[in-house]
Amino acid sequence: MKLTVGGRSAYAYTGGKAFDPALPCVVFIHGALHDHSVWTLLARWCAHHGHGALAVDLPGHGRSAGPALDSVEAQADWLLTLLDAAGVGKPGQVALVGHSMGSLIALEAAARAPGRIGRLVMVGAAYPMKVSAALLDTARDAPLKAIEMVNAFSIGTIAAKPGHPGPGTWLHGSNRALMRRVLNGPNATGCAGNLFHLDFSVCDRYANGLQAAAGLQCPVTLVLGAMDQMTPPRATREIAAALKARVVTLPSGHSLMAEVPDGLQAALRDALT
Repeated sequence: MKLTVGGRSAYAYTGGKAFDPALPCVVFIHGALHDHSVWTLLARWCAHHGHGALAVDLPGHGRSAGPALDSVEAQADWLLTLLDAAGVGKPGQVALVGHSMGSLIALEAAARAPGRIGRLVMVGAAYPMKVSAALLDTARDAPLKAIEMVNAFSIGTIAAKPGHPGPGTWLHGSNRALMRRVLNGPNATGCAGNLFHLDFSVCDRYANGLQAAAGLQCPVTLVLGAMDQMTPPRATREIAAALKARVVTLPSGHSLMAEVPDGLQAALRDALT
């Protein structure tokens, strides 16, 4: 589905069904150098089980026009404006589900619209989400090399289990292809250096997590990968306590949507009910 947000084109995948703004809405927000496609299974499940699904492409990513936005706060404001454009406005109607960088955007958006957001699910999250200087520099100077590094750190298993995207799928190869496509996409424009460096900088700079947590009024679920090296579970202790969050830990690395699709789907179902 195409929307106009702030005068620019924005895209959201609706799970294979026409979006109905009257239904309870689940909004999926991807992480750094990803797009809506990482949420295909979960968005389709929601769309076919009584929810409206919006898996967004953030500005400058995938099918959403640039320029990319350079802070979590700006992207949270963009997300709330997208909900306006989609006609979603009932109090408590919206559940936000974010992965990695997207989890910070979801947290900030939920804090900015506490009466509007009824559920928050943070997948592969951490706060603070600091990025090493070496990885930031590599993302800026040699993004293809940085993609290889992140793949090595992110994925805790070799092939997908039966379910999604399919038995035997090569997770490293598919994630590498996605990140390269987003990096070189026609909408990855208007940012300093390149989109990978910008996304990592957005994560690294975000400093409002605890203040945002204090303003939340909705139930929060953290879904973490036990083998996650990018956002290890130990890095969530302070924010989990501040959020009074329910914590679900799955046998996965950072790429939970691909590595443990069935477990993540079950965790989402529980969070929504």
